[in-house]
Amino acid sequence: MNASRNATAPAPSSMPSRGAGFGRRMGEALTLFPAGLFALVMALGGQAAPARRTLRAGAGAGAGAGRVRVMAYAFLTVLLGVLALIVAGVLAMGTARGLFYGFVDSGPYDHSWGGPSKAGAWLAHFAVSLPVTAVSIGLLYGLTALHRRLTAPLRGERRPAWVLPIVLLSCVGASLFVVAFSHQLH
Repeated sequence: MNASRNATAPAPSSMPSRGAGFGRRMGEALTLFPAGLFALVMALGGQAAPARRTLRAGAGAGAGAGRVRVMAYAFLTVLLGVLALIVAGVLAMGTARGLFYGFVDSGPYDHSWGGPSKAGAWLAHFAVSLPVTAVSIGLLYGLTALHRRLTAPLRGERRPAWVLPIVLLSCVGASLFVVAFSHQLH
């Protein structure tokens, strides 16, 4: 009974450690881009094993993954990293324009949300920033979990069928968001 149970348990490298806290997950999300880029360069140079370690794949049953396969996962990690940086930018902007609105906008507040007073404008922007901040933090946390599931085959584990389409759709959605955001700046 115990032997069959251990055979189906996921590899320890794929499971978050008990000490894997909120800050660690946020840090992992914010380092997806440089980690993916570094792993891609390493894999292009024929160093598949260090690239796998950079992708946090550990030394599971998928340790023999070829260079091309590792490059593909590194490229997908770069895409997720770009998405994480976009979300981090939204989080930073939401914090700056919400919590610190009175410091980043010197007024006049006649046409601001919550205006014409500085206190009203600050309160309105703070109220809007709360859900933006919560969603951004949730997305960063989710991107870390998505990356862990994406790289599961590198650890010799099964990847759920929904992971790759979600990664690709998320990247397309982020591209559309960036295009729409840049158009509204003009």
